[in-house]
Amino acid sequence: MRLAYFADPLCSWCYGFGPELSALLDRLPGTEVRLVMGGLRAYNRETMSPAFKDMLRGHWDHVAEASGLAFSPKILERDDFIYDTEPPCRAVVTARAIDPSRALAMFKAIQAAFYGEGRDMTRAGALADAAADCGYAFDEFVTRLASDAMSEATRADFATSQSLGVAGFPTLAVEEGGELFLVTSGYVRADVLEQRIAEIQRRSAGSASR
Repeated sequence: MRLAYFADPLCSWCYGFGPELSALLDRLPGTEVRLVMGGLRAYNRETMSPAFKDMLRGHWDHVAEASGLAFSPKILERDDFIYDTEPPCRAVVTARAIDPSRALAMFKAIQAAFYGEGRDMTRAGALADAAADCGYAFDEFVTRLASDAMSEATRADFATSQSLGVAGFPTLAVEEGGELFLVTSGYVRADVLEQRIAEIQRRSAGSASR
């Protein structure tokens, strides 16, 4: 089975959803996950206003309550941080291009560093460090990350998400026969994900037998 996962590394609900997705994959061994980056706040060039920080705190509190995950306040304490999600999305696209089997680990490493440790994961050096921790070659990753090809591939991911009408993250779908079947658009527990996937497979098998 193949899942399409539309997400953004700097989306707080995607961070909260991570353990549920991991639990689902543990229950469905051999499942392939195709990561498609969403570009939640891609190409932003403005620092965070006090009102924006308050909005984020509210979101992060909700995610922490739902998921049990800890959030570092360090990013919200800064006055100079620019919340641009394009660089971390491009880092995941780069990881996927070099070795797709480690791309999800890279995605999670960025999330853990940003939300759990309060590190600035819009910086190329921080992204390359995370990649090295996931087994990628640091120098190769830095070079590929800065390339026009990876910038274009990232824009293509954003365009794919938009063309499919993906309006929120996380969004998870089953890919079967060239079609996408929505599992969730938003945070849900692994048990619910498993039930919905089983229902999609039953419907698909029933259609195929007619």
